[in-house]
Amino acid sequence: MTLPLELPEIETIRRDLDREIAGKKIKAVEVSSTSVIEGSKNKKAFNAELVGTKLGLVERKGLYIFTELDKKKILFIKIGTGASIRRHATKDATDKDTVLKITFTVGGQLRIVDPKEESKVSVFSLEDLEDPDFIEEKFPEFKFLGMDPALEPEPWTEFAKRVLREGESTDLKSLLFDDSVVVGVGDVYSDEILFHAGLRHDRQSDSLSIQEVRRLYRSIVEVIVEAVKYRGTSIEEREFLDVFGEPGGFAEHLAVYGREGLFSPTSKKPVQKVKHKGRWTFFCETQV
Repeated sequence: MTLPLELPEIETIRRDLDREIAGKKIKAVEVSSTSVIEGSKNKKAFNAELVGTKLGLVERKGLYIFTELDKKKILFIKIGTGASIRRHATKDATDKDTVLKITFTVGGQLRIVDPKEESKVSVFSLEDLEDPDFIEEKFPEFKFLGMDPALEPEPWTEFAKRVLREGESTDLKSLLFDDSVVVGVGDVYSDEILFHAGLRHDRQSDSLSIQEVRRLYRSIVEVIVEAVKYRGTSIEEREFLDVFGEPGGFAEHLAVYGREGLFSPTSKKPVQKVKHKGRWTFFCETQV
């Protein structure tokens, strides 16, 4: 099973794109699969939206990457599971799974390679995006986004309110998967966060003490920031490559994920692997 990209990988891509394509002007657009286009009626209409426009700063909301165009429009990109977004010279050979090419007047191309064709690219006007109803229709997940530790972590007291919602409780792994609590945490980073917080994946959120909530908060921020520093995680289940075609370096720093039977880096006890709600989960018996 191929795992989807998580926050550190998407943030790594965003930062690279901001350095590489901000300020560039689009010369041509080639769409190989209309399944990746949202908002435009067809390839011709999509091309017309982009050709001749200049890209602004590359930003991110949740797991969407976006850039404001100079014609009062915004280009959104959602990278699908198993997909990659890459910089290329115009003369480079084209991968058979390339679904989109954007050629710049200077500085080569940007390509999305997506075997499953799950990526989504769309262009919307600033006027439309000022309408709350329009945003709710096109991006319903934006309304409920939780803490984004890679951009601006909220105060731990606000995070605690999300975790200790009155009348609500769930296991901690499911809690971390909830984008209304924290953005972009999945299989890999949930296990790493819980290990460093010393908390079990099946512990109920309403059983946490304030000190444990604070520990969980600190672990989320530290693990995500460190993973971004090492440019994401490339593993067998997720062969992540950055904009330059290079793998992320955080796999070498994983404490428990994928390390079944190896010694935990802190307790020197073997890492265990169990199936929890259909997901393989790695942890140490010292987690409580």
